[in-house]
This record gives sequence, structure tokens and C-alpha cells, in this order.
Amino acid sequence: MAVSEHPLLFLLRPVASPGIRTLAAAAIPLLGISAVLVLAGTAAMPDGYSWRFHSISESAAQGQQGGWIARMSFMSFGAAVLAVSVSARASWPRLTYWMQVSFAFFMFGAAAFSHAPWVPGAPADQVEDLLHSICASGMGLAFCVGVVARFVQRGLDGLAGRALDVFALITATVLPLLLASSSSVGGLVQRIMFVVGYVWFGREALYMLSASRLAR
Repeated sequence: MAVSEHPLLFLLRPVASPGIRTLAAAAIPLLGISAVLVLAGTAAMPDGYSWRFHSISESAAQGQQGGWIARMSFMSFGAAVLAVSVSARASWPRLTYWMQVSFAFFMFGAAAFSHAPWVPGAPADQVEDLLHSICASGMGLAFCVGVVARFVQRGLDGLAGRALDVFALITATVLPLLLASSSSVGGLVQRIMFVVGYVWFGREALYMLSASRLAR
């Protein structure tokens, strides 16, 4: 006759490490939540804010009412990328893994340090704004380097994945130049870049789900 275990002993046991499928599956709704929060954060902005002109970061600006919504979007995006990266640790090149983990933590930094207010004359912490800019630049660099390494690893068999890699790289490099040269569509450009990021990481999460299913 088996002896039943006391409930408290169960609580004292270590928690098992999450599996690849669990992490990859968790990343997909987190990406969706981030996208919804971007939309909600934009909708919560007062008159004068334009999603075509103003960036997502400006909807999370210092002292901005409702700015917590966009900051939660950054947190959700970072958590999704971290989950995908850990689930793909045994599959991605080391460079892709470390770069996308860096991307996730830069995203957390962008949530922790807010952009200067977009309202003219509003007081701003310039150091915090600088830290936000550093994190944003770090995200772009880490994403591009990680995608390049993944592109090289795929080989000729991964044509669809390589096509998405190329599109993501073009988006992440060409669109920022447009952002710098045409401030009237800066918000639109950044939102397109976020969508491409969601698609790229979402596809990687789905790939890990299918790969783990085949390995069972």
C-alpha cells in the first residue's frame, strides 16, 4: 500500500525546468499581448498624439498618463523573446541566442527607462531619456546580428525562413533611415518594425513547437 505524501512536502520540492514546448507556446500569446497593448497604449493617448508621427516609446513617456500600457507592452515583448530564445537554445547558433537574449533585456531596459515627454515644455529627465535611447539602439543592433547568424545557419533548405530573415533585416536597417529622414511618419515606421519583430519571433516559436513535436 502506497504511503501518501504530505501536501507540504510537495511544496518543498524543486519546480521542474519548463520544456521547450512550454516556453515556445508561452511566447506566442505574449507576443499577441504586446501587440494589443501597443494598440491600447496608443488609444489611451490624449489629443495631439499621432500614431503616424509619435513613436510607441513616446506613448510610454515620462509622466505620461496611460504610459504604463506601452511599458507593459515592452515587458511582454521582452518576456516573449526571452522565452523563444531559451526554448531555441539547443537549436539556434550561439550568436543568435546571446543576441536575442540581449534584445530581451534591452527591451526590459526600454520599459524601465522612459522616453522624454512628447508634450512641448514638459519637464524631462534627460539621463533617463538617454538610457532609453541606448536600450532602443541596443535592441536594433542585437536583433540584426542575431537574425544574420540565424540566416547563415539555416542553409539552402530553409528558404522561407531565410526570406523572412532578409525581409526583417531590410526592415530593421532601411526603415530606421526613413525614421531619421522623415519624422512625419516616425510612429508608423516604428510600428511596422514591431510587427516584423512579432512575426519573426512568432515564426521561430512555431518552429520550435513543430520541432519538439517531431522529436517526441
